[in-house]
Amino acid sequence: MDMNQHPETIAITAGRPEVVPDGALNPSIVLSATFHAEGAIGYGRYGNQTWSSLEEAISALEGGSTLAFSSGMAAINAVFSILPIGAPVVASNQGYSGAMSLLNSFHESGRLEVRFVDIVNTQSVIDAMKGAALVWLESPTNPCLDVADLAELISQAKKMGIGVAVDNTFATPLVQNPLAMGADIVMHSVTKFLSGHSDVLMGSLSTNDPALFKRLLEFRSVNGSIPGPFESWLALRGLRTFPLRFNKAQENAKALVPKLSAHPKITRVRYPGYGAIISFEVDGSAELTQKVCESSKLISHATSLGGIESLWERRRRWPKESLSVPEQLIRLSVGCEHVDDIWDDIENALASI
Repeated sequence: MDMNQHPETIAITAGRPEVVPDGALNPSIVLSATFHAEGAIGYGRYGNQTWSSLEEAISALEGGSTLAFSSGMAAINAVFSILPIGAPVVASNQGYSGAMSLLNSFHESGRLEVRFVDIVNTQSVIDAMKGAALVWLESPTNPCLDVADLAELISQAKKMGIGVAVDNTFATPLVQNPLAMGADIVMHSVTKFLSGHSDVLMGSLSTNDPALFKRLLEFRSVNGSIPGPFESWLALRGLRTFPLRFNKAQENAKALVPKLSAHPKITRVRYPGYGAIISFEVDGSAELTQKVCESSKLISHATSLGGIESLWERRRRWPKESLSVPEQLIRLSVGCEHVDDIWDDIENALASI
């Protein structure tokens, strides 16, 4: 494959079978747990041809070798699990609630020493790096959409010999490429933008360090946090249209931001300038904010993001969400519907309070 091609082309062409007369254009779904001996796979927990096709496609987009996992949380857990007991980890004090819950539990148990920082305060993050084993970065953060200076933080961490892992779910490789900046690992919740149809749970890790790849592969093989072949096939099919979906949703988001900012019932709009996620705060109580989410007709009131359909929710309805997230904050994952229809639905929902 020509790695100089544009991501729109790579998403369509990567992970295809070898071209042979009468060969299939698309990879097959290999439904087998058992493989004949003396091959490269050996057993169904160690590999699968359908996984490999998906991994090849994500690798081409991120610029590193990729492993698919059964979920984004399985991928995140793999990164932390290969660290020594008590290893110091620098991480944002607010971000994806699943990762935050895991980090808090590891910190409380002594499994890891987690140093929670304000990710937008670059110097405080750098100061916390001394002696750390890993810097875990999420930019933009979920759901407050804080943006870290990734290039500077990665550069400083590497000067200190510290590993860097970046959750690239929100920005995606269409916006930023952390491995090219020097990061060691890039994580995706494939569930979100990459697969994009709200029908797959999956995660991935990409790295250009062969030794690190081997350790993560060994962890996945022993731990069993593997994806299903059918889910891998669905994810790859979804990835074919990932750039089209992301760009359209981003276009819609950029059109909605000024409308939201001008609405009298909205006190603050958070948007990093790219992507398809907008977070905004309602002028009212948590109960009134919840009513807004429950009053939509087009936008689905549901937990997730990155799908072709628009979704929203009040994030603090979840007890494990960070207390730094305002009670009145709504996270809106903008989909690919007509932007005027999305806005009409938002206006009608806000009119309910």
